[in-house]
Amino acid sequence: MDNKAIGQRIKALRKEQHLNQSEFAEKIGKSLRTVQKYEKGEIEVSISVASDIARVLNSTTSYIFGYETSVSGIQKLSDIMDFLFKLENIAGVDFNINVKKPPQDKQWECSVSFSGNSDADYNADLCLFLERWAEEREKFSTYFSSLEAYKAWKEETLAYYAESYLQSQEPQELDFETRMNKRKEYMESILKKNKQG
Repeated sequence: MDNKAIGQRIKALRKEQHLNQSEFAEKIGKSLRTVQKYEKGEIEVSISVASDIARVLNSTTSYIFGYETSVSGIQKLSDIMDFLFKLENIAGVDFNINVKKPPQDKQWECSVSFSGNSDADYNADLCLFLERWAEEREKFSTYFSSLEAYKAWKEETLAYYAESYLQSQEPQELDFETRMNKRKEYMESILKKNKQG
C-alpha cells in the first residue's frame, strides 16, 4: 500500500473535521506519535484501524486506502454487460458461462463462475470473495446482521483489495489456419478429458 498517500488522505480528512492531531488520536484510541506516523506514511494503517479512522472522520475505509468507486457507474443494463465483457480481457482471471434452460432443465438459469482450482492468478481470491459475499448477503437478507454491518464488510473488502492491480490482455485475431489448428488441439484435449473421466 502507498502509506504516504493514505497518510495524506487521513490528514486532509482530519482537517476537514477541524480536529488537531491530539484530539484525533484520542478519538481513535492511539497515541499522538502514532497519528503523526500514520499521517507521514511512516507506518502502515491496518484495515481495522482504517475502519475506526473512517468512522471518526465521516469517511469510508475504501476511500482511506485509495479505492474510489464511480457513483454513476451503472445506469443502464448495457453497463453491466460491458463490465462482463471486460472480464474477458483481464489477465489472471478465468471464468465459465453456464446456461441451463428448459426443456433440459426445470429452470432457466445463467451464471458466470470462477474455478478456485484454476491456474488463473485471481480465481481463488474471487471464489473466496463470492463465498463470503453469499454468507454476508444471507445474514443481511435474513435480518441476522444490520445494514451498517453489511456496508462495513463491503468497505473493508474493497479496501483490502484496493492495491491488487490487474493487467489487461486484449484477445488476438488469428489467421484461419492457426485458428483451425488451435481448435483441433482444443477438441483433442476435450476428448482426452472425456476418456479419462
